[in-house]
Amino acid sequence: MTETSKVTTAARPKFLRKGEQTRAAILDVALELASRDGLEGLTIGLLAEKMKMSKSGVFAHFGSREDLQIEVVRLYHTRFEQDVFYPSIKEPRGLPRLEAMFARWVKQVTVEIALGCIYISGAVEYDDRPGAIRDHLVAMVQAWRDALERCIKQAMEAGHMRPDIDVSQMVYEMYGLILALHHDARFLHIPGSVERAEASFRRLIESYRPQGSDSAAAAGSTAKNSKSAAKKAA
Repeated sequence: MTETSKVTTAARPKFLRKGEQTRAAILDVALELASRDGLEGLTIGLLAEKMKMSKSGVFAHFGSREDLQIEVVRLYHTRFEQDVFYPSIKEPRGLPRLEAMFARWVKQVTVEIALGCIYISGAVEYDDRPGAIRDHLVAMVQAWRDALERCIKQAMEAGHMRPDIDVSQMVYEMYGLILALHHDARFLHIPGSVERAEASFRRLIESYRPQGSDSAAAAGSTAKNSKSAAKKAA
């Protein structure tokens, strides 16, 4: 069983009716294909072949190819929330929660190295293509960015980070680390990319510590918390 299918089975609701089970199974395969080939590479013909169904049988569950693509985006977002967001918010508010969010985000990237990230590939496919699919992708990525911003603000309010932080700038820097990780690990196959991303995040956090704090102690605490968050995410 692949990593993708493990997540798929765990995330699928129990006691679905036959039609719902078939639709859920189609979406599982569609998500795997879209992760590998991109949303534009997802075709009804290929999906029908993979499912050993007729094209009309697949169409019976979705009004159009675009509807199918949108449902795939929604499913990916749901899985991302289940694997990254919801477990992280169980951590204490502030820096521990932010570290957990980043650790699980990194883990998500490592799982997706073999296939691909819908958010990243979708941004390339739909950066200049207006329409419903792009709108859904933007809304879901923005929802994640908003969650990161809220967490950073909570860390500021808790005194874990300086009160004068440009929150949008920090989110930008965190996103930059994830994109660099995805590029180096998936495209260039550079060993140690995960460790570089984690080290860069620790330096980023340290740069936003309150002025006058004990840098050595703070760095040690951040490293310890990051490793703890990564262990919980694993």
